[in-house]
Amino acid sequence: MRETIQWTPNQMPRSDDRQLSIMSLENVAKARSFHRSFPQYSITPLARLDGMAKHLGLGSLFVKDESYRFGLNAFKVLGGSFAMARYIAQQMGRDVGEMTYDYLTSEAFRQEFGQATFFTATDGNHGRGVAWAANKLGQKAVVHMPKGSAKSRFDNIAKEGAKVTIEEVNYDDCVRMAAAEAAETKHGVVVQDTAWAGYEEIPAWIMQGYGTMANEAAEQLRQLEVNRPTHVFVQAGVGSLAGAVVGYFTNLYPNNPPKFVVMEAKAADCLYRGAVAGDGEPRIVDGDLTTIMAGLACGEPNILSWDILRNHVSAFVSCPDWVSARGMRMLGMPVKGDPSVVSGESGAVGMGLISAIMEDDTYRDLREHLELDRFSQVLMFSTEGDTDPEKYRRILWDGEYSTAE
Repeated sequence: MRETIQWTPNQMPRSDDRQLSIMSLENVAKARSFHRSFPQYSITPLARLDGMAKHLGLGSLFVKDESYRFGLNAFKVLGGSFAMARYIAQQMGRDVGEMTYDYLTSEAFRQEFGQATFFTATDGNHGRGVAWAANKLGQKAVVHMPKGSAKSRFDNIAKEGAKVTIEEVNYDDCVRMAAAEAAETKHGVVVQDTAWAGYEEIPAWIMQGYGTMANEAAEQLRQLEVNRPTHVFVQAGVGSLAGAVVGYFTNLYPNNPPKFVVMEAKAADCLYRGAVAGDGEPRIVDGDLTTIMAGLACGEPNILSWDILRNHVSAFVSCPDWVSARGMRMLGMPVKGDPSVVSGESGAVGMGLISAIMEDDTYRDLREHLELDRFSQVLMFSTEGDTDPEKYRRILWDGEYSTAE
């Protein structure tokens, strides 16, 4: 008997919403301008799945495919790189608008600034992005990975010249380790997308960096004559991506925002548990957080994102691993005529959930709560490609995590 998807409507009391300004259109425009200065920059595809939409009974379905981002197979580099630029700008007393790729790789910059060491914890994608950006910009990176991390993800980080380790602790403990080491290192700084009391500036900058992806998607939808999506599905680990996406689209469509659905891995569903508790306070999930959705295996929420999410999300959903595996297969082997999207375990959970909501009457109440129907224009984010190629093949080719299990 397969595990059931759990969900809850958002009935939490509203806060003063002061974190929404993190994702202002002006802040996101600065991030997009910075990313555009990289010679490796290009807009990632927005896959239009018309056949899948018809099959599921939706008006349209769009998938932002981040497997093409900077050749790194995941979106995470957007956040880490922009946070580095803002940190450097702050240290130099300059505006981030001056921190172009050409300047940051120049001899003049090296003379003026020197080198910093950027510390981070990661399941793979964020660490690879930080290591890549540090390498390109002539900075140093130290990356700690939680136990059970894939060798392929470790190797990809090491290839970028970072000092990288796999530790015998979970993700949240790796974050604490990185913070402690940075505090003891000259010109050491933590670049982490989870915020806690006293560590809020850099996570806010990381969220703004993620805004580039949401900004591109909105632009691409308009080019397809979709003025606004009616529904946006976004996955969450600590919630930084979710807060960034929800914050950006709420600012973009202030009078008529889409309905937002936030999805988590069941083993690390801290936001869902906070929503179930209903008092507006975040909750923490601890332990090993074992899930195929490695990028979502985070048990302590980003407090900045949490504030945005509690004010604007329609439903919080806790997804067993089969949901993601089904989404991977559906995107990888789509309806005839639709483009194929190579989507990893943390990227495809939205596809699996949308399919379950539309095709399984077990979830009719969620479908009705969200008002998903043949007029809905749905946007989701495939945040990574096959970042663990062996796992990807076992799921697609061998049927691991079958919906029948």
